[in-house]
Amino acid sequence: MGAEGRRFESGHPDHRHRRPARSHCGAHPACSYYANCVPACPNTGRCRSGSCQRSGPASRAVPSGRGRGTTSEFSHQGDRTVKSAVETLNPTRVRLTVEVPFEELKDSLDAAYKKINQQVTVKGFRKGKIPARVIDQRFGRGAVLEEAVNDALPKFYSEAVREAEINPLGQPEVDITELKDGDTLNFTAEVDVRPEIEIPDYSGIEVEVDAVEVTDEDIDKSVEQLRERFVTTTPVERAAADGDTVTVDLEAKVDGEVLADGVADGVSYTIGSGELLDGIDEAVKGLEAGGEATFTSELKGGSAAGKEAEVTVKVTQVAARELPALDDDFAQLASEFDTFEELRADSRKRLENMKTYDQATQAQERVLDELLKITEVPIPEKLLEDEVNTRKHNLEHHQLGQMGLDLEKYLEIQGKTVEEFENESREQAIKGIKTQFVLDELVSKEKLNVSQEELTEHLMRRAASSGMSPDQFAQAVVEGGQVPMLVGEVARGKALAVVVEAAKVVDTNGEVVDLDDEDETETAAEAVEAVVDADADAEKADKAEA
Repeated sequence: MGAEGRRFESGHPDHRHRRPARSHCGAHPACSYYANCVPACPNTGRCRSGSCQRSGPASRAVPSGRGRGTTSEFSHQGDRTVKSAVETLNPTRVRLTVEVPFEELKDSLDAAYKKINQQVTVKGFRKGKIPARVIDQRFGRGAVLEEAVNDALPKFYSEAVREAEINPLGQPEVDITELKDGDTLNFTAEVDVRPEIEIPDYSGIEVEVDAVEVTDEDIDKSVEQLRERFVTTTPVERAAADGDTVTVDLEAKVDGEVLADGVADGVSYTIGSGELLDGIDEAVKGLEAGGEATFTSELKGGSAAGKEAEVTVKVTQVAARELPALDDDFAQLASEFDTFEELRADSRKRLENMKTYDQATQAQERVLDELLKITEVPIPEKLLEDEVNTRKHNLEHHQLGQMGLDLEKYLEIQGKTVEEFENESREQAIKGIKTQFVLDELVSKEKLNVSQEELTEHLMRRAASSGMSPDQFAQAVVEGGQVPMLVGEVARGKALAVVVEAAKVVDTNGEVVDLDDEDETETAAEAVEAVVDADADAEKADKAEA
């Protein structure tokens, strides 16, 4: 999910947009604060292109009727004021125009001279004691201006953003439109912003969910899974048959060469379980200890995943499996209950709780879908492009690689074309962005806050799902600057819970479903996280491989 601060790579809308720098004179690199901040031209006053002295915005004009602007002023140390204006280019992008009196650069100019003083040596002067006029003569006034402007731009941009009361998404695209030494610094900054969203009346939302029904077959399956955990095996001197557990040695060859990771000894396998390679059941059935066979199968993982391999299997032991009888003795062995009927009753209760939880998640997902359908949300195109790329990168490099798959093989398993995958990724990204925008607006509208207790509970659950201890997870969150991300997840979960509470939820039997329980907010947070998480495709890959 979203997701602020991913280095941990961020999928959050507020951490996007890194474009190449562009400079009118093209002579110097951009400053370190902005990926695309334009440095001052060292040839100020001498640049023949005229681009350094022009006063108009560097970017495209806004068609008549589409732009709207406001102007504000803020004072610093001089008599003149810094002026800024904001112009709406479209619902998700604005242009800030900022006029800075030259005296506002004094602190940055002083800092620039001091910095250059520490970096250069001039004969006849001690290091750090070179007069400003000498620096200008030796190294050029333009070098000082470049350093000063690059130092000052972040401050003036931030102040303009604050004055305009906009919520920028990512880094701005900055153009210096006029720089006159001793007179003025003018620049424009185009940046994507969070769109203004009008939340419609959601009280009329109605969704249908699966009814909570636990059948005898469900209980039988649950008990049988528990029974499998207490199976015993006894070595036998006969040919292997269905249901037996065999111990085997495996060797895989591709194009006649034994794979480095294609040899495994002492592998335990239950015939008929389907937990190993296709074709192994037929190969080992009828073999006694010491027997071997060769079969062809497509490898599921490793260095040759997806390739046809010649696999040699040697049986080293055949063992018969014996399951315990389903009686009171089994109940006492496998649980805290004295009778088998008590064990079945407990299994029913557990299954009902699981299905109730699944029903709540289903209700929240469907209510969210309906809310997004009735809410108009403009999507910044660059943000969408970044989100799609992030999801694809996470899938290819964080999941598929670990499973020995590439994107082509994954799509083959999924039965999808590249075009279908890209369209699906785009749709998922759009839904993730819309979900964050809409729920964040609801958080603001409903004035929802996150308590320390709610944040701690959410952190504990996230730690459990990540396989880390709460302390380890908390440390990673703090060091990675991810606390706002967790707060956002909880807040959005609370916002969704508000909508679910107002909606009408009925099950497939026509019964009204009451979702008012203490876990509703946390369940909602998990539902939201599943939608906005840029690793969603990667989780699907896990399921596909399984």
